[in-house]
Amino acid sequence: MTRLLYIEGSPRKKRSSSTEVAHAYLSAYRKKYPGDEIETLDLWAKEMPEFDEDVIDSKHAILRGQRHTEAQHRAWKPIEEMIANFKQADRYLFSVPMWNFCIPYKLKHYFDIIVQPSYTFAFSQTEGYKGLVTGKPVVVIYSRAGAYSPGTGFEAFDFQKTYMDTLLPFIGFTEIYSVLIEHTSSVEMKEEAVKQAIGEAVKLVV
Repeated sequence: MTRLLYIEGSPRKKRSSSTEVAHAYLSAYRKKYPGDEIETLDLWAKEMPEFDEDVIDSKHAILRGQRHTEAQHRAWKPIEEMIANFKQADRYLFSVPMWNFCIPYKLKHYFDIIVQPSYTFAFSQTEGYKGLVTGKPVVVIYSRAGAYSPGTGFEAFDFQKTYMDTLLPFIGFTEIYSVLIEHTSSVEMKEEAVKQAIGEAVKLVV
């Protein structure tokens, strides 16, 4: 059974433009693929492990090729479980609002957990970095209060899409589809932007 993992990055629920468009995508997806499994990971309802000293020590043990101690094994287990949950998906959907020109801290926390050597990427002296999450499509729905697309003059402030466009290929994604919702600070412009984004997102259900 094909499994789609939807990662929800906004806490605003029904008031969130990125969530609204993502839900429209999911509705169209369910109609087209009624037998597929869809899992929603609400980052604001999910308790995620902190990167405390024990977890950092566990990661460094992996980097040094050392076996985990019992304490390190216990600390690292929740990290492995979240990575496994992520990698088990066949398709991905992210809803990502812009916060202070970047992504919400909960989404950054999630990536800090799942982007790990030997799990989602590898490194060798001959090949350099190599992503390990391959052959899977991902759709990313972005919302931002202003406009930061090329040509607006504010491209340099966009650490939201540029972050995702850097990180996703780093862990192996090559089939990346983006939908932008801009000018959400204006009620009238937001309605038109959301409507247009929904049309674009639904077309990506193939």
